[in-house]
Amino acid sequence: MNFSKTFFLLLLMSSNAISQQEPAKSDAEIMIREIYSKALTSGHAYEDLRFLCKEIGARITGSTEAQMAIEWGQEKMNTYGLEVTLQEIQVPHWERGTKEVFYYKTSNGTHAKLKGLALGGSIGTEGTLRGNLIEFSSLDALKAAATELVKGKIVFINQPMDAKQIQTFKAYGGCYPLRGNSASIAAEKGAIGAVIRSLGLASDPHPHTGSMYYKDSIDKIPAAAICTADANKIHEFFKNNPNETMELVMEMDCRSFPDARSYNVLGEIKGTKYSDEIITVGGHLDSWDTGEGAHDDGAGIVHCLEAFRILKEMGYQPQHTLRLVFFMNEENGNKGGKTYAKWVKENKEKHFAAIESDRGGFAPRGFTCDGTEAQVEWLSSLAGIFKDYDLHVFEKGYGGVDIGPLKKSYPGIPLFGFVPDSQRYFDMHHSPNDVFENVNKRELELGAAAIASFIYLLDQKED
Repeated sequence: MNFSKTFFLLLLMSSNAISQQEPAKSDAEIMIREIYSKALTSGHAYEDLRFLCKEIGARITGSTEAQMAIEWGQEKMNTYGLEVTLQEIQVPHWERGTKEVFYYKTSNGTHAKLKGLALGGSIGTEGTLRGNLIEFSSLDALKAAATELVKGKIVFINQPMDAKQIQTFKAYGGCYPLRGNSASIAAEKGAIGAVIRSLGLASDPHPHTGSMYYKDSIDKIPAAAICTADANKIHEFFKNNPNETMELVMEMDCRSFPDARSYNVLGEIKGTKYSDEIITVGGHLDSWDTGEGAHDDGAGIVHCLEAFRILKEMGYQPQHTLRLVFFMNEENGNKGGKTYAKWVKENKEKHFAAIESDRGGFAPRGFTCDGTEAQVEWLSSLAGIFKDYDLHVFEKGYGGVDIGPLKKSYPGIPLFGFVPDSQRYFDMHHSPNDVFENVNKRELELGAAAIASFIYLLDQKED
């Protein structure tokens, strides 16, 4: 090979190498890469969640554990360098009690114990309640039933979540009213009790609780949920024995108490350019009294706490004031969200945007926006920068229960909801299965990194 040919080949290789070099990364790309590196290699999220779940546990409003969680949140925010305040609120106080027994006896001589939970807000049974069970396939079927068919019986609404839905929150949205309204509708028709199929897609032994409500003008009757596996068992009995009857026996000593004093926990990083404009970020500190509230919403609390910790550790100086809020009482009244929205309006604060994490600690998928077309368009523009991080959902959608009341105070505010993978969420939701062991460390850390990155990008947005 002669010299001129060798030189030409070397020159060609050099040109190709230069042309194949990656373009220079933007400041935003460098910042996000650093956020993810910190979350995945030196993060605090998993240990913070472990403490919240294992050392404090379930945190239903009005409980000692809820107060412990408030004090934990206040201490953590202080430790991570935030300016912390407590916002006093009044919250419902309902206790499950110590007695929950469910079993059935059939006219053909079989009997079995059932796994169930009182629905939040239900009255107790005042001893043992017995009644023939009548099954309905849906809440609408109960509404259409003749009063004489229901009177004196215990109603069982065996309405499953729609397994055809790809996004499980849509399946939940299609049937959660049966939990809130079944007792009042059944009582209107003379029923003595109401039982529903747990709101979960899997067939398993874990009953799921959640809020129910009584109409003021209707007599109150006890309300409970049984696990999906037992719901299937009852259905099979009625299907295979159409001429037989089933008596349900239930005992619950749950009760409500006067409203209790509680607190939202607020922590801030002051803005440098628009210090009077606030970006609210948070989730709810309370949980139901079963399990440990790990995914609902311990993971959301820790996502947001870790995001603030990372930004603070990196020395990031935000343009807008960033406010972290641990809301109290999302599960059975949303007094935290409502009080916060009223308070910020009364104080004439300016609010730029709000972000909520309350869909579990699973692998992140993206964000949704409850906002204008222009606000959704801005969100969609972020798809490219997050492509390497496996985020792809950037679309119009729901913000969150806690930040929802801000819409009344600030009609133009964009509300952003963090979207993780939803396929396993309703295996744990409101059940004894919602424990720390069912949260994956890396998925939790990825969620915190996604939220920290999103806060940064939102803060850099000028209008």
